[in-house]
Amino acid sequence: MRYLTFALAKGRLAAESLKMFEKAGIPCEEMKDKNSRKLIFTNEEQKVRFFLAKASDVPTYVEYGAADVGVVGKDTVLEEGRKLYEVLDLGMGRCRMCVCGPKEAREYLKHHEMIRVATKYPAIAKDYFYNKKHQTVEIIKLNGSVELAPIVGLAEVIVDIVETGSTLRENGLEVLEEVCPLSARMVVNQVSMKRENQRITQVIQRMKQLVQG
Repeated sequence: MRYLTFALAKGRLAAESLKMFEKAGIPCEEMKDKNSRKLIFTNEEQKVRFFLAKASDVPTYVEYGAADVGVVGKDTVLEEGRKLYEVLDLGMGRCRMCVCGPKEAREYLKHHEMIRVATKYPAIAKDYFYNKKHQTVEIIKLNGSVELAPIVGLAEVIVDIVETGSTLRENGLEVLEEVCPLSARMVVNQVSMKRENQRITQVIQRMKQLVQG
């Protein structure tokens, strides 16, 4: 029997995912060792293995079959646009992708004006403005805190993830429009879904029962 390989997005999401997998009867004791220098962690008994990857790389590992299954945020799934199956909303890390800016920027959005949009998520921003709003905008990709952009005049609005909105409020910005809801998703390689259908379907069913509580 070949190993079933899981790629988890590093950080809080990986920790929460592992707890879920354990509850679903797929534990990985090796990963609990905080001092381990290992890159791949194995559960020999069940022939499964886990590795941690940067969130934006998880869909790539899954598309190319280096991982059969991945757990990553919906924002990354949308931004990366990889060929894979999104099979389950795990309900963790719920937040929203929003268009934000100073109150007065609401007018630009209403009248479909040509504006600049700063974001870490150019693909999501482009899809929203071009395909859903049919508004022509100039998208500026930033890697750091995008809240700065409207304050210093780099852009009229930003597209970013909003959890509580406190950072926005502290900087005189607000949510102007919601792009989409976000949470952790389970994604599967398209070939693996056929080749390992029974095993993967079983994992999905167990996880689904946990989500539905």
